[in-house]
Amino acid sequence: MSTGHAHGQSMPRKLAIATIPLSLLVLAIKLAAWHLTGSVALLSDALESIVNVVASVAALVAIIYASKPADHDHQFGHHKAEYISAVIEGVAIVVAALLIFKEAAGELLHPTMPTDIYIGLGVNVVASLINGVWAYVLIRAGRAARSPALVADGKHIRTDVVTSIGVVIGLGLALATGYPIFDPLLALAVGAHILYAGWGLIKESLGGLMDTALTQEESEMIRQAIMDNAAGSSGVHDLRTRRAGSAAFIDFHLVVSEDMPVGEAHDICDRLEAAIKKAIPGASLAIHVEPEGVKPHGVRVRLS
Repeated sequence: MSTGHAHGQSMPRKLAIATIPLSLLVLAIKLAAWHLTGSVALLSDALESIVNVVASVAALVAIIYASKPADHDHQFGHHKAEYISAVIEGVAIVVAALLIFKEAAGELLHPTMPTDIYIGLGVNVVASLINGVWAYVLIRAGRAARSPALVADGKHIRTDVVTSIGVVIGLGLALATGYPIFDPLLALAVGAHILYAGWGLIKESLGGLMDTALTQEESEMIRQAIMDNAAGSSGVHDLRTRRAGSAAFIDFHLVVSEDMPVGEAHDICDRLEAAIKKAIPGASLAIHVEPEGVKPHGVRVRLS
């Protein structure tokens, strides 16, 4: 394994490890804010942070498992474990939303004005700033490393930031108007928002489990690599791609003349494989060589 590839695998793991104590710190801050004020909105915010801690542990486990090399039972690797973790993250967000609904609904019937609002808001803002910066780091690093689990963790923490913003608005309105009902109302609105975010994450992650093709940009890079390096062959067809976490799988049929020596056809395959792997790092290729005269099918790549 190259040093660059090893670094690419270790970075998501390091960030996932760092997320756990950071999530515990944010949870402690938010529980303190709730204890000071008695606000149901701040309690809802803390409930989501509890889910964040659990989800962060799940993300770390998935990243470690996904980085395991291929074995006898999983010959294409363990990359899809990250998608499973991302689905769990989405479900965790939905659970957090339901907990928020439960707490807010009870307070809606008998709203009470929170105490020490200014202190509670100040404490909550500190937690939100920590979460906001860390969510940005996780999402950016996760996309660069093609780590679905890390991106999902970042998006989960980002929903926590949105929750906190809603909480601040609700408490601010309650304080400004003297109507405590704004506290549970904003908690309900925040719950609806993160419920939508959770469903979006589940849907996106399930797409990865269903062997989503590489992006249009990546597909064009593959086509260009083939066109530039397929000299000596007669054509390429049945080009297929799929993404599994940080891994990309590509296969296609290479058409050559019937009298071409096996060694020469093999050289063309080696040239194509090297070019495509340069364009799509970490790609795994399967090239099927077939003689002219076979009816082409699937996605074709025109060489001229």
